[in-house]
Amino acid sequence: MGKVDQTNFKMLAKCFYGFEEILAKELLSLGAQKIQTGRRNVSFYGDKGFMYKANLSLRTALKILKPISEFKFGDINSFYEKIYNIKWESLLGVNSAFIINSSVFHSKIFNNSKFTSLKAKDAIADRFRNKFSKRPNVDAKNPDLKIDIHVNKNTCTISLDSSGESLHKRGYKKYNSFAPLNEVLAAGLILISGWRGKTDFLDPMCGCGTILIEAAMIAGNIPPNLQRSNFAFEKWIDWDQELFDIIEESVTKKINKIDCKIFGYDISNSIIRKCKKNIEENDIDLKIKVETRDFFKSKKTNKDRLQIVVNPPYDKRIPTDFKSFYSEIGNTLKRNYDNTSSWILTANMEAIKYIGLRTSKRIKLFNSSLESRFLNYQIYSGSKKEK
Repeated sequence: MGKVDQTNFKMLAKCFYGFEEILAKELLSLGAQKIQTGRRNVSFYGDKGFMYKANLSLRTALKILKPISEFKFGDINSFYEKIYNIKWESLLGVNSAFIINSSVFHSKIFNNSKFTSLKAKDAIADRFRNKFSKRPNVDAKNPDLKIDIHVNKNTCTISLDSSGESLHKRGYKKYNSFAPLNEVLAAGLILISGWRGKTDFLDPMCGCGTILIEAAMIAGNIPPNLQRSNFAFEKWIDWDQELFDIIEESVTKKINKIDCKIFGYDISNSIIRKCKKNIEENDIDLKIKVETRDFFKSKKTNKDRLQIVVNPPYDKRIPTDFKSFYSEIGNTLKRNYDNTSSWILTANMEAIKYIGLRTSKRIKLFNSSLESRFLNYQIYSGSKKEK
């Protein structure tokens, strides 16, 4: 391997609403510099090796972008010229392919993202054609370079997408339930709940196992994207396979033994079969136990502290008699799960009052486009006053 470029540059990690602080903490623990939280994103500085590490290791990031240019423009022609003047030939070969993803906010010049992408594509193609009499292709399915354009009013930021497909696509989830939970969302819920593998963990309505698998990876310090088939940066001109292998080996060495019990229930036999298959997809033994069981007929079997994180049906995609269902959740926790910190994610605001317990925390989040609440209920042994 030649001399490694250790120059730090700015990057942007995109995330879900409400995950900015937890993502900033992740970045800090990985060794990022100049961390700043934004709206649904966190900016930071690091070198190329850190970019590889961030893609492998971050649990709550959806994408890692590398900004390469920021400029103001007054009209479509100046927008075109600024993009034309970027040295694209240092990033892309004439026989390569690229794709542009644009997002536009509060612009009087561009009224839709497709037109923005089209003008940018013309500028890049014209630069290559004028310099080399040949231009790269546009390929949405298998590009060598993914370009991200963000327009806000008259300011444009051009970034390279280092991740490719969203980082929630970890590679382990081959089997889905009716309303699967996004892997990044599941990891964020666990981290927000404060659980780090020091107590036993239960998801009593585990579905295809997303929350359980993310919990096991947190407890074992297992990088969430070790099993991903590829990242976008692997097709960049400056891709360094040897450096990536060194980074991958270093994060793999930090995996530790899982000392707590991680277990899940689901009332459906077929769903539990899918859950077991997803758990088996992992190269590492995650020590997760799942069984077909009705949570409402279950009971905590010891006095040890327990953490519950659950994503019950909302009566949105899965029809539910939510009044009696949520009432039964509250009753089961109160009667059978003392000394438990229970966290419930729901997008059914009406259903919350039927749980019948006092919330310790109430956090606003989004599950896809559904505004949700992440609720914490502390179930004590004996009276709260004694504790």
